[in-house]
Amino acid sequence: MVILGTVTHNPDELGGKIPPRPDLGNLEGFADGFKEPISMVDGKNFEPVKAYKDSKVCNVLTMRELDRRYHESTGIVFTSLYPGCVADTPLFRNHYPLFQKIFPWFQKNVTGGYVSQELAGERVADVVTKPEYGESGSYWSWGNRQKKIVKPLLCRMFHPKLKMKQKQKRCGT
Repeated sequence: MVILGTVTHNPDELGGKIPPRPDLGNLEGFADGFKEPISMVDGKNFEPVKAYKDSKVCNVLTMRELDRRYHESTGIVFTSLYPGCVADTPLFRNHYPLFQKIFPWFQKNVTGGYVSQELAGERVADVVTKPEYGESGSYWSWGNRQKKIVKPLLCRMFHPKLKMKQKQKRCGT
């Protein structure tokens, strides 16, 4: 099972450094049932870009929990991936027309993160079918490189306000 991710939730990637940063807090939004005016995981007011980033963190956390609960007993491989920035899909159809033109250009010429829909699809297919991507619980990310990120990334998402030494102790990084 493959769950789509993004670099915008990862504080080690450029996209994750651009505010607003993802922060699940202590999951207050879940605990409070998302009652008005709460509409964010961290219990704060709605912010669309942060909501997107938080949702991608939750996707990775879901993948990791599925791996923890079911991989050993079923053999199902649970992974998440970011195939690169597919900047020319209808995703931004409701965005400002200028953004629709600038964003793909920026991804192609400045960040180098742009990939075609076809290449993104090939990467998803590779993660689904190739044995080298068969490590359950892994997060695969493409940009100018390929890597997997597991515990350190997720720990920082749950504990974004911890000092570095506290993170290293709690997260084992």
